[in-house]
Amino acid sequence: MNEEYDVIVLGTGLTECILSGIMSVNGKKVLHMDQNPYYGGESASITPLEDLYKRFKLPGQPPASMGRGRDWNVDLIPKFLMANGQLVKMLLYTEVTRYMDFKVIEGSFVYKGGKIYKVPSTEAEALASSLMGLFEKRRFRKFLVYVANFDEKDPRTFEGVDPKKTSMRDVYKKFDLGQDVIDFTGHSLALYRTDDYLDQPCCDTINRIKLYSESLARYGKSPYLYPLYGLGELPQGFARLSAIYGGTYMLNKPIEEIIVQNGKVVGVKSEGEIARCKQLICDPSYVKDRVEKVGQVIRVICILSHPIKNTNDANSCQIIIPQNQVNRKSDIYVCMISFAHNVAAQGKYIAIVSTTVETKEPEKEIRPALELLEPIEQKFVSISDLFVPKDLGSESQIFISRAYDATTHFETTCDDIKDIYKRMTGSEFDFEEMKRKKNDIYGED
Repeated sequence: MNEEYDVIVLGTGLTECILSGIMSVNGKKVLHMDQNPYYGGESASITPLEDLYKRFKLPGQPPASMGRGRDWNVDLIPKFLMANGQLVKMLLYTEVTRYMDFKVIEGSFVYKGGKIYKVPSTEAEALASSLMGLFEKRRFRKFLVYVANFDEKDPRTFEGVDPKKTSMRDVYKKFDLGQDVIDFTGHSLALYRTDDYLDQPCCDTINRIKLYSESLARYGKSPYLYPLYGLGELPQGFARLSAIYGGTYMLNKPIEEIIVQNGKVVGVKSEGEIARCKQLICDPSYVKDRVEKVGQVIRVICILSHPIKNTNDANSCQIIIPQNQVNRKSDIYVCMISFAHNVAAQGKYIAIVSTTVETKEPEKEIRPALELLEPIEQKFVSISDLFVPKDLGSESQIFISRAYDATTHFETTCDDIKDIYKRMTGSEFDFEEMKRKKNDIYGED
């Protein structure tokens, strides 16, 4: 360990593992350490089930009705992959897709007036949907055609809209869309968690709706994918990529000190040894004094013995509870997967509820979501602080990832990865840089 590295990475969360993979592919000498005995950090999948009980300090052992403990891989952070999103692109470019299998999530649902409705995934479903009336559907269809044809580089597609100036509120007015349709579009398609976007330039929203539509078009049932055996497979896949390119991995390494001289990082001390480096990447848990808290997220892992009501017995789905349906500022999400994804014992389902904390009683805030899941066999409640770095790391060369937010997919995580990459290298992130230059010789055909 007493060596000089280009980059030392602390923590094996997804952000850290993707960055160490990219740095290794680009010829950097990387040392990657984690104080935990397992991969994944905050974004781990916990197995066996006994470990989840211990982690949440539940007394006793899981009941026999839960099946074999090792059949469980329970994500601590609920997220799906957008089929046409940035993380899928990263997986494809690095060929990390070889190490895992994915399934399409069976449907996305939206909560309205106490009931849940399927978010239409085909034109036929849209026409039959009771989410909006006939005339609204016509106007909405016109709007979707406009979005599909919209191209930032071609002003002929703007129809009088200035993507950098016109607010989304004004675009909705242009198509005469009613409040219900606006809520549905902003929260179920553009996947915003609050309504702040309405008064911002429309370009970002239009691109988000395009991403949703293009992701949906790939597989048809929903725009989301999920890896078999849980999200913990993702950081491990990228860690393997780094190892192929000479990256060194050490788990269960207590980090005693990050050594800084003249304001710049020079190394990391662990178990009495010092590894030197030019740059450091880490998650907030390693540098408590360099991050600030900007909020909290509540997540409740619920184990069920039944699919969620009114979802056509789907073995996986997402439910969005828009904020104004439950008098909140931010949406509540439910992500549900099951034994079909090799993350639970036969016949069991895992539904994870999450949202941004807004009051002193976070568990009360998510009650509408828990009511949709009854009866619940076992609950595991966590309230996590959202940390962000206090500075960009340009002086210290310490680059800190942001905590995983309450969004339902990995797009913001990928934005953070691209941002850190740019600050570390001084150049814009380019997917081409991720392409493999070597073959994997570990058991590949």
